[in-house]
Amino acid sequence: MTPEELKLWQQVAKTTDRLNPKTGKEGPRLLERPSKPPSDAPQPALPDFRVGQNANRSGHKHDTLPGLSERLARQPLQMDKRTNTRLKRGKVEPEARIDLHGMTLARAQPALTGFILRAQAQGKRLVLVITGKGKNTDTGGPIPTRNGVLRHAVPQWLGMAPLSGLVLQITQAHGRHGGGGAYYVYLRRNR
Repeated sequence: MTPEELKLWQQVAKTTDRLNPKTGKEGPRLLERPSKPPSDAPQPALPDFRVGQNANRSGHKHDTLPGLSERLARQPLQMDKRTNTRLKRGKVEPEARIDLHGMTLARAQPALTGFILRAQAQGKRLVLVITGKGKNTDTGGPIPTRNGVLRHAVPQWLGMAPLSGLVLQITQAHGRHGGGGAYYVYLRRNR
């Protein structure tokens, strides 16, 4: 602990009363206000700020994890390059599709699992999973919330058992198939 933290803890400890060991209830409580530091105490220097200047100098963002599309793009290519190029251009039609719009996480996960298992059993190679982009539900609170809960959960589900052994590649869909609100899921061959 730093000396400042120790001093602060001691101030807090002075304002508390011990629990009555016989009843488990608190005794009478007297609140003391901690004394203000003297005005001549040194204050930490803040950097100058001008309107129009970048306020976030440290480069720290709320969400320090890389974005979902960047993570998917960095995955090693498991499918053949030619098919991947055609996929990115929207030239390949998915053999099946599932729309998870409006589903809760509890309903969407079993629906996705069943869909992928059936598609792989039928010998399908490319399926489209539509999640939607999600609603902007940020309330402006101190903890940022992600848009598109399903959009972020689906790649995780596809990477977990029992689906991880069936999925060869996950990529974001082309604009004509849903763009950022959908995924192409390239399945392994049926053996």
